[in-house]
Amino acid sequence: MNTTHFHGDLVYTNRIIYTATTFAKNNLIHLQEAGTTQALQPHKSTRSKLSSYLFFIVKKGSGTLEYNNQTHYIKTGDCVFIDCKKEYSQCSSLNLWEIQWVHFYGPNISNIYKKYIERGGLPCFSTSHYTSYEDILTTIHTIAKSDDYIKDMTIYSKLTELLTLLMSDSWHKNKFKKLPNTKRNLQTVKEYIDTNYSDKLSLDTLSEQFFINKYYLTRLFKEQFGLSLIDYLLHVRITHAKQLLRFSNLSIEKVGIQCGIPDANYFTRIFKKLEGTSPKEYRKMW
Repeated sequence: MNTTHFHGDLVYTNRIIYTATTFAKNNLIHLQEAGTTQALQPHKSTRSKLSSYLFFIVKKGSGTLEYNNQTHYIKTGDCVFIDCKKEYSQCSSLNLWEIQWVHFYGPNISNIYKKYIERGGLPCFSTSHYTSYEDILTTIHTIAKSDDYIKDMTIYSKLTELLTLLMSDSWHKNKFKKLPNTKRNLQTVKEYIDTNYSDKLSLDTLSEQFFINKYYLTRLFKEQFGLSLIDYLLHVRITHAKQLLRFSNLSIEKVGIQCGIPDANYFTRIFKKLEGTSPKEYRKMW
């Protein structure tokens, strides 16, 4: 439903209220609403306990967002990404703003947002990708108004593109460039793991190998690569295990040994945890 309406004399909103199919609601990240809002007077809007995630850009003007007991001052070119289950308030300043926004939801979106926060994602941020965000929001609005018979899937692809861009912006590499020079670049550690994953590697052995305190190594590796060192090592090992399971006749026990996990029971447990299936079942699938 495409609606253009006023909220008294406070705002002018051009909104699409969208009803996704049952399939989309159960399986996809799906659209709830999309639109633009132009403030006609300074105003405050408060909402909470919505099963929705909100992303918006400030096209012009400025205002504030109250979220998580903090007040964020936002201006033209800034972005906002929040979980609407939590109470939030938007307030335009005297420099009346215009915002373009989308509400969406779906399976696993809470875990995606959790990962966004873990990576350093902020509820409000400036970006060099403003035009890309604007294009995505405009395209979603256009698709929602269309008669495209696969528009739930098309909207899903654009929402996924939006989330991918948000994940990219959440990884604040600039922060790491500004860290003191004593901070080490751990690319050599990562490359060592990539090459020697089949060896008996651990946090302690790598700490000794590279003369880095293991607690410092753990924190710094996650800062630079987004995964803990041990999680990265396991992902590398399981990736190589999948290759051997598909393209060799080695027994499952020998696959584990070649990938640096000689305990067959532990190998099976870790493989199933990461892949959702056992090594034996994975091999049958291919």
